[in-house]
Amino acid sequence: MPQTRGAAKTAVKDLHDARSCWCDSTHRTVPTSELMRDETCEVLVVGAGITGALTALTLADAGHDVMIVDRREPGTGSTIASTAMIQFEIDEPLTRLAKRIGPAKAARVYKRSYKAVRDLKAIIRKHDLRSDWVDRPALYLAGDDMGHRALEDEAHARGKIGLPSRYLDGAELRDTYGFDRTGAILSKGAAELDPIRTCIASLKAAKGLGARLFAPVNVTKAAHDGQAIRVTTKDGPIMTCRNLVMATGYEASPAIPKDSFDIISSWAIATKPVSPVRLWRDRCLVWEASDPYLYMRTTEDNRILVGGEDAAATAPSKRQAAIATKSQKLLDKAKELTGLSELEIDYAWAGAFAENPKGLPVFRPIEGIPGAFAILGCGGNGITFSVIGAQVIRGGITGKRDPDASLFLG
Repeated sequence: MPQTRGAAKTAVKDLHDARSCWCDSTHRTVPTSELMRDETCEVLVVGAGITGALTALTLADAGHDVMIVDRREPGTGSTIASTAMIQFEIDEPLTRLAKRIGPAKAARVYKRSYKAVRDLKAIIRKHDLRSDWVDRPALYLAGDDMGHRALEDEAHARGKIGLPSRYLDGAELRDTYGFDRTGAILSKGAAELDPIRTCIASLKAAKGLGARLFAPVNVTKAAHDGQAIRVTTKDGPIMTCRNLVMATGYEASPAIPKDSFDIISSWAIATKPVSPVRLWRDRCLVWEASDPYLYMRTTEDNRILVGGEDAAATAPSKRQAAIATKSQKLLDKAKELTGLSELEIDYAWAGAFAENPKGLPVFRPIEGIPGAFAILGCGGNGITFSVIGAQVIRGGITGKRDPDASLFLG
């Protein structure tokens, strides 16, 4: 069941004339330099979205000489399309993932994802990043893909490996949160944040540690010449590095086997602000086990972000053309679920994202280029997966292999 809760997810925002919730702040820009001549660095990170930003910060913090490039303004690719629901729960439920890759490996994936949320919070605190982080519980509602019995089994499986989840029956769910479903899983350890602000703050922190940021830079080719990696650009300058990290979302697809992911379209809306007394208890992150599905959260200014309605339309023109119809469907579903008939659309957007059949991200060496790596978030936990990806890549660069690296090879 595809989800795009966290980074929309390796999405490229197609509708640039649709207002985005994340765009209107002086805190959401970072100075960049023009690439005027050949440059040399230890690690080159291609992609200045949230994944590239966290990777660059992780590596710069470890003492590496880092350079970051992007063909767009930083943060304006997939990151700007994110609904930024920060969860340890991945698209594939633990019970199903256990059947796909085995119980032990599935448990490791979920535990690592849970750790990644805590690690992200620690990174934000360590570097004093302006992120608008807010701790939230998460509610996973029964739907047509997983009913209440399946969710009860899922909650039990999570409990066995020590994850902070418990099952709510329909009566407790209605009485406590007001959602009329047959059951749900309530999990602790989730959060929300401002994705652009977090991305920009991470880039600024990386620059403060010595990283260099260039944009726009359009990378055309990378190859190993026997001594180092040479990365050519559309405008001529060549960048030479010991290690290369492609953190460009699904646009890095040539580096990753095609059977590792599918390209899916998704849509999202933000409502006009509503009275805070009308919002559900604890302002939980909410998502459902249905197909097509819905996911939603609140914002600091009392909007509701709603996303979903994923489909296989991959052409940007088709995504844009469907925004009006998809947005209305999302609004109608949100009204029905919340009982808030006053909801109105204020923002609407669409994007494309990569989806792995296992619901897992892909972090792997790039074939034929020693020292080069690719990060592909895949699915609904893009920001959470970015933290894991940065850690796995750091291990690959330092030679201290991450113990979970083999779980995310695609």
